Parts: sequence; structure tokens; C-alpha cells
Amino acid sequence: MSANFTKSMARNVFFGGGVFFFLLFLALTFDTMKVLPTRDNSQNITPAVEHGKKLWETNNCIGCHTLLGEGAYFAPELGNVYKRRGPDFIKAWIKGQPTGVPGRRQMPQFNLTDKELDDLVEFLKYSSEINTNNWPPNIEG
Repeated sequence: MSANFTKSMARNVFFGGGVFFFLLFLALTFDTMKVLPTRDNSQNITPAVEHGKKLWETNNCIGCHTLLGEGAYFAPELGNVYKRRGPDFIKAWIKGQPTGVPGRRQMPQFNLTDKELDDLVEFLKYSSEINTNNWPPNIEG
């Protein structure tokens, strides 16, 4: 048996591997498209959630916070803040900013109305109910 790898053998490995990985990609894409609707929590999108998301974006909250692991790491992850702290704490915290505590990073005061605060909390509640398969990992205990 020859130990030489011929051009024909190399071409077969290349094309065979290409076809294999293309089929694997299609299978994983199909599986994701089948499973995603059961995990994305889209059935709970309301006008309040939509408005809360708009507030999240227009106030650039992701410029400091992460949400489900995406965003900046300057301030805490907020994907689970609703479950950890609850709606009343979130509203009070946002209203009480900046805290004025020396040496502590400060969140700006956005002067949100009570309705805007409610909608932002609804968005954070919605986000906390997305099945992320435990991502990001809870490092806060």
C-alpha cells in the first residue's frame, strides 16, 4: 500500500469533507429553527415590552450593562435583575440615580416617567423569561 496522498485522494477528502460539514450545518440550522420558537418567549411580547426595549435602546443601556451576556461590562448584567430584585427595586434604583456615593460608578438620571419605568421593567421581565439554556452563567451566586 502506498503512503502517497494523490491529488485525486486530496480532492475526494476536500469535497467529501465540504459536503459533510455543509450537511451538518444544514442539520444544525434546521434544529435551531425548530427549537428556537419554544425558547424565545416571543408569545409574551406586549406593547409595554416593545416600548421598554425602545427605551433600553434609545438610552443606550447596553453601553454600560450586559443583557443576556451581550453589551458592555461596565455595569451589572440585567438579564436576571427582575428575578433577583423585582420590579419595585428596579424602579426605585433608576429613580434614585445617581446615588452620589463617592468612588462608585454612577448611573445617569434619565428622568423617566412612571409609565416609562413600568415599560422598562416589563422589558426586563420579558428578558428574564427567555430560555437561554442558563446563559450567561450566574456568577453572582
